Amino acid sequence: MRRVYLDNSATTPVDPRVVEAMLPYLTEKFGNASSVHFYGQEARVALDRARREVATLINARPNELVFLSGGTEANNLAIRGIVESNVEHGRHIITSNIEHSAVRGVCDALEKRGWEVTRLPVYEEGVVRLEDVRAALRPDTALITLMLANNEIGTIQPVAEIGALVRQERERGRKYLWLHTDAVQAAGRMPVDVETLGCDLLSLSAHKLHAPKGAGALYVRRSVRLTPQSLGGHQERERRAGTESVPLLVAFGKAAALAREEMTDRIEHLARLRDQFEIGVEARVADIVFNGDRERRLPHLSNISFRFIEGEGLLINLDMQGVAVSTGSACSSGSLEPSPVIRAIGRDDELARGSIRFSLGKDTTAEDIAYVLEVLPRAVENLRRLSPLYQKSLAERACEIKTA
Repeated sequence: MRRVYLDNSATTPVDPRVVEAMLPYLTEKFGNASSVHFYGQEARVALDRARREVATLINARPNELVFLSGGTEANNLAIRGIVESNVEHGRHIITSNIEHSAVRGVCDALEKRGWEVTRLPVYEEGVVRLEDVRAALRPDTALITLMLANNEIGTIQPVAEIGALVRQERERGRKYLWLHTDAVQAAGRMPVDVETLGCDLLSLSAHKLHAPKGAGALYVRRSVRLTPQSLGGHQERERRAGTESVPLLVAFGKAAALAREEMTDRIEHLARLRDQFEIGVEARVADIVFNGDRERRLPHLSNISFRFIEGEGLLINLDMQGVAVSTGSACSSGSLEPSPVIRAIGRDDELARGSIRFSLGKDTTAEDIAYVLEVLPRAVENLRRLSPLYQKSLAERACEIKTA
């Protein structure tokens, strides 16, 4: 049976070149990067090189990067770290209602501790509007945290425009207003430049870039002061205690370098196959709705709602035929609730429960897409045959045609 992996938004397969780069640091180059002897300094050189490579991907300085375990820890350190360091300047946070759970959960927890949180709408296109951000600003606003690109529908948020707004506010004397963006889904799939974005904090994760799970980074602009969330060591300029995982971070650095070198080709490849896929689905399957802005989005991601079926059932049916997809964020897998992202763009429960995320990768081929377009219509039709709502819809349409 052919196997096709279309869940690259959840995680990506590790590039063989990345494996090759990290292997020596799992064997003979095993030193602790904090040690002063040869083995330690060998590890330190590799860590510094990885930091430069990841920093270059986002046009940052190496000393502005904090290495940690992944995107979730990066979001926690960014949000908790900044608001706890500036609590005397304000307890108001602005975010959106389609953030990843790693941001949403932190904001919920801070709200219980006394911070006020404004959650902005995104409307049908799945994009936050600048005028809503401006209207939500208050004298006690300490942080704006908005993802750069959504992990379920791929829509790209106007972070650069919001960054310009923050700069304007600072010019008017608002020194303690900060901007954080979760770029976990965006990095490597679109150009990411911290200077263009105007952000103060930016989160990254290695396993979205064809590196192993367990490594991530937080960009922290030099003027930003954070309260550390893990204590007990002087690593990472005392912003994140704990011995660095040199093999994983070497892999992260290599993956970042490859993403930067190959980005143009990857984007063109992904967008071409995604468009081919969507045209094929639209021609073969009726009663579907594409979710999110079809233009302002990441090149690899397509989110489609299928009427009259449950997304979970379609996921399982496709998996039995070798096609891996998802019904939303991997961090929310197993939830019985409709996707909050799909609900936030105005879809009803039926469409939210029937949504599927197809996320392509750099190794996806035209043959993979052709196979999915072959099995997907049959899977949808088989499930709809079992749906009383679908049968009722067919009967009503037949009646309308007869009457006409």
